[in-house]
Amino acid sequence: MFILSSRARGLKPSPTLAINAKAKSMQAQGIKVVSFGAGEPDFDTPENIKRAAIKAIQEGFTKYTAVGGIDELKDAIIQKLKRDNQLTYKRSEVLVSCGGKHSFYNLAQALFDQGDEVIIPAPYWVSYPPMVLLAGAAPVIIGTREEDNFKITPEGLKRAITPKTKALVLNSPSNPTGSAYTKKDLERIAEIAISSNFFVISDEIYEKIVYDGFEFRSIASLGEEIRKRTIIVHGVAKTYAMTGWRIGYTAGSEEIISAMNNIQSQSTSNPTSISQKASVEALIGSQDEVKKMVSAFAQRRNYIVDRLNEIEGVSCYKPIGAFYVFPNFSHYYGRTYQGKKINNSTDLADFFLDVAKVAVVPGVEFGADPFERLSYATSMEDIREGIDRIEEALKRLS
Repeated sequence: MFILSSRARGLKPSPTLAINAKAKSMQAQGIKVVSFGAGEPDFDTPENIKRAAIKAIQEGFTKYTAVGGIDELKDAIIQKLKRDNQLTYKRSEVLVSCGGKHSFYNLAQALFDQGDEVIIPAPYWVSYPPMVLLAGAAPVIIGTREEDNFKITPEGLKRAITPKTKALVLNSPSNPTGSAYTKKDLERIAEIAISSNFFVISDEIYEKIVYDGFEFRSIASLGEEIRKRTIIVHGVAKTYAMTGWRIGYTAGSEEIISAMNNIQSQSTSNPTSISQKASVEALIGSQDEVKKMVSAFAQRRNYIVDRLNEIEGVSCYKPIGAFYVFPNFSHYYGRTYQGKKINNSTDLADFFLDVAKVAVVPGVEFGADPFERLSYATSMEDIREGIDRIEEALKRLS
C-alpha cells in the first residue's frame, strides 16, 4: 500500500485549470460551452517573437543553458526594468524560471520557513496559499471589500502583522479582481513594510494590461529601503500571449536570487532554451502588438462590466487592469433549480456549467465566496453569448 505525504494529501489541483479542463472535455463531446475560465490571452503570440524562436531552433540553440537563464535574457529583463520601472538590477539579482508560478514557488521555498507568516490579501490568486503552505509557512488571509476597490487598507495590514510576519504578497493589477494600487497606495504599504521589517513579494505579471490611462508603479521603485525588501515576480505570459512558452522571472536581492537558483538547479534546471530566445525579442522588440491586445481587452471589459451590472442583483467592479471581472452573485444564493439549492459560489458555478453551458471559476477559490471570476480573454462573440446564457439561467432560479 502506498502512503502519500501529508503535503500531497492536503493539496488540491488548481481550480482554474480543472474548470478549463472540464469545459474542454464537454466541448470535445460536441457540447457548445462558453468558457470564461482561462487565464490566458486568446490572441496568438506576436510574429516577431515566433520568428525569434524559429531562428533559435534553426541555429541549434536547443541545448541546456545556465540554470537561471541566459545572460542575453537577463540583460533584456534588466533593460525592461530600467526602461519601464526606473529600477536597476545586476545579472546576479535576476532569475529566469519556467513561468511566473514557478518563480513564486522557488521564492517561497527559498524565503519561508516553518513558523513564518505570509500576509495574502483576498481575493487572491488561487496558488498563493498552497505554495506558502508547501514551504511550511502559514498564509494569513486579510479580506478586502468591493467598496474599497478590493485593496488592502493600511489599518487592515497593520492588524495582520505579528512578530512572525515574513512577507506580504502584493498582486497589482490583481487576478481575480483587476484592482490596482496607485503610487499613494504603495507608499503607505512601503512605509509599513519598512517599519515592520518584512518583505514585499510584488507580482507584476499584468503590469502592461491596464486601462483608462492608469499609471502602473512598482513598489520597488519608491526608494532604496523598500527596493531591498521587495522581490518582483514577473513574466512574459500575459503581456505577450506566451502562456505556453513558460518563462517567468524574479528580481531581488542577490542572496535570495542565489538561493532560488540553487533550488531550481535541483528541480527543473534551466527554462526552455528556445523560449528564452523568444522572450528576449518579446522584451526588447516591438511592443505594437501589446497595445493592440490591450485596446481589444478594454473594449471587452467595458461591454462585460456593463452587461453584468444590468443583471438584477449583480454588482461588478470595473477593473483597472488584467483581463478578469469578479462580479458579486450572492443575491442568488439561497435560490433553487429543480429542487437543488444554490448555497455558494461553487454551487452557482456548477449551475452555470450544467444549465447554461458556461464555465466560470467560483469566488471561494480566490477567498471570496460571494463572487465568480470571469475571464474576458475570449472573443466578443463568446462574451455576448456567455452573458446572455448567464442572464437567462439566473431567471430560472426560484
